[in-house]
Amino acid sequence: MQLALWLTNVRLESGLQTDNGVVTGTETELCHLLIRDGKIADKIPANQAITDDLPRLDAKSNLALPSFIEKHCHLDKTLLGSKWRPVTPAKHIFDRLDEEKRLHAEHAVSIAERASLYLETALRSGVTHVRTHVDIYPEAGLKQMEEVQKALQAFEGKLTYEIVAFPQQGLLRSQSAELVREALRSGASLVGGVDPATVDGDVEQSLRTMVELASSEGAGIDLHLHDPDHLGLFTLKRLASLTREAGLAGKVAVSHAFCLGDIPAGQAEAAADMLAEAGIGIITSVPMNRKFPPVRLLQGRGVSVSVGCDNVFDVWSPFGTGDILERAGRLAEISDWVNEQALAQGLQYITGGVTPLDAEGRQVWPRIGDEASLALVDASCSAEAVARKSPRVATLFRGSVVAVSLD
Repeated sequence: MQLALWLTNVRLESGLQTDNGVVTGTETELCHLLIRDGKIADKIPANQAITDDLPRLDAKSNLALPSFIEKHCHLDKTLLGSKWRPVTPAKHIFDRLDEEKRLHAEHAVSIAERASLYLETALRSGVTHVRTHVDIYPEAGLKQMEEVQKALQAFEGKLTYEIVAFPQQGLLRSQSAELVREALRSGASLVGGVDPATVDGDVEQSLRTMVELASSEGAGIDLHLHDPDHLGLFTLKRLASLTREAGLAGKVAVSHAFCLGDIPAGQAEAAADMLAEAGIGIITSVPMNRKFPPVRLLQGRGVSVSVGCDNVFDVWSPFGTGDILERAGRLAEISDWVNEQALAQGLQYITGGVTPLDAEGRQVWPRIGDEASLALVDASCSAEAVARKSPRVATLFRGSVVAVSLD
């Protein structure tokens, strides 16, 4: 990586255009960004001459956005690089789980190869941080995690990552608690879990085991919760209580949490306040065939909300591209966020809360000292990028081009 360089002719959002108090568009400016030691060290107007001899990289007037975060994926599950296969019928979730175990044991293309294809797709889409769940169960041991780690290690210097030790077969059901502990001591940083009621059959013991693992190993938690309505809500309430007791605020997330989309608005507001107080975040894959958590309500009441792609061509779904910007666009479309500000603010769910402009239209990114990780996009503004899933021109990670090219 160059210790210092100029990224020239970068389009940055600078404010909002209004007409009689109505926002009609986004104002932008062309700038040169000085990148030093992986961070933004200076910003000058593009019409101002650069007076040093540092290397220059021309952004060609493309829009800079904060690089993206893939908050929920399964690098070990994807079948990218494999021949086409549809999803076959399964009478019960346990039948699907058995099918998946057989496939992993017999598949000709290694998990590391398939995971690498997913990571290449993510990089090209503008992602520089990935949270991946990896299946942990007795028959496989840590083999699948080791394969994923092999793929991730090949991308060192291009992105950062987190691994969730995910007992897909059920933490209690598959008697995997000690295996999860071993995974946490071998590179995973979060305890996973799935449906303490319907998969594990014991909400209290399942959650307590997860919290004990996280507390004793200095880890976080990311729970898959598909259980609907008040069953799911009961699980959330117990998790919130245990999270507070264990002092794990800010280290716990619940993925999917469909129950928050099933319950009446008043109950959802109360649940949001409970989650915010406990420091529990929500991650959604924005399903099209299922109610999902009320994102704006949660975010407005102080809950951290993120978006992830989840399944990308696997035994659970034949769909998915691995493009997280497409998923942000889906969230905006389903939520009917059609005006300039709503679309632009929708970007925050794939950037860790960072947007070029705040809700009032003030420029808040990039700032001097920010990490120079960004996506260059062929778009006029954030709103267009979200709505139109605009082409990515290049991805920069800490000042280095790591995907596509600016040649």
